[in-house]
Amino acid sequence: MGRSVEISIAQAAALLREQDNILILCHKSPDGDTLGSGFALLHGLLSLGKQAKVECSDPIPERFAYLFPERALEFEPKYVVAVDVADTNLLGDKLSVWSEKVDLCIDHHGSNRRYADKLLLEGDSAAACEVVYLLLQELGVVITPKIADCIYTGIATDTGCFRYSNTSIRTHRMAAELMERGCRFQKINQWMFETVRPSRLAVEREALATLEYAFSGRCALITLDRAMIEKNGASDDELDGISAIPRQIQGVQVGVTMKQVKDRSGYKISMRTTEEADASAICARLGGGGHARAAGCMIPGNAEQAKAAILKAVAEQFQEEPWTES
Repeated sequence: MGRSVEISIAQAAALLREQDNILILCHKSPDGDTLGSGFALLHGLLSLGKQAKVECSDPIPERFAYLFPERALEFEPKYVVAVDVADTNLLGDKLSVWSEKVDLCIDHHGSNRRYADKLLLEGDSAAACEVVYLLLQELGVVITPKIADCIYTGIATDTGCFRYSNTSIRTHRMAAELMERGCRFQKINQWMFETVRPSRLAVEREALATLEYAFSGRCALITLDRAMIEKNGASDDELDGISAIPRQIQGVQVGVTMKQVKDRSGYKISMRTTEEADASAICARLGGGGHARAAGCMIPGNAEQAKAAILKAVAEQFQEEPWTES
């Protein structure tokens, strides 16, 4: 593990009160939780009269535009905060210059590599946005409808709209408070879970044709190669929901989605599991990590090489010989 000193919410709030010109880093391939956390913290800090800005290595998907501030500030950063970033390799190329300069990391991944100077970590939280919400309250920030939108977005997306096992009683209570503070929960749910582009449906249809089973149906895999994605004109950010499909099949305990990266050098693995298997432990064997029910990793090589590596790791989890059927 790294060099971090773990701190409390009160200690993190005290640090932020002393700082200004704060740069907030989100992870590459940004999702609702890293963006919700980043922009919620941004709006909160701005309300306290501080200068702050959010940056991400990858373009931010259009569907998250409602999180943005009216204008972005430009300044020389003096304090760097990473949100929902468990490892510096998740910062991406553009933000890699900050890898050794993160002052504070706010996270909810038990697999956090402890790279920041200070670490505010709540491994039991459903989303990093839960931690940010508590931090903003400690800072005395008024939770405006805009901030409520940001926090709700992260919580809803990381819990699959409150369907995943990471959803807690506190998660529901926070969501209720955010609704009371004016978050547009109905609109956000529609934007995040009920609206897809034709290009996404086209890729999903082809991906289902790649479906394979292993371990007597306890593991299911689908593959998205780059040609499939490009042919249908889909962007990577609109494909996130596909990773939930394999686990939804009756009897499947480990659902795997393999998505070829843009330079075709390997596959990004998204894994979802039931309580019978630990997704984080499986992905850790492959250099990745995450949560018990949802995790990921990167595997170099072609599809067959990636599949073989995954199934070997799943076999170790099941304590069986490599895959028994396909």
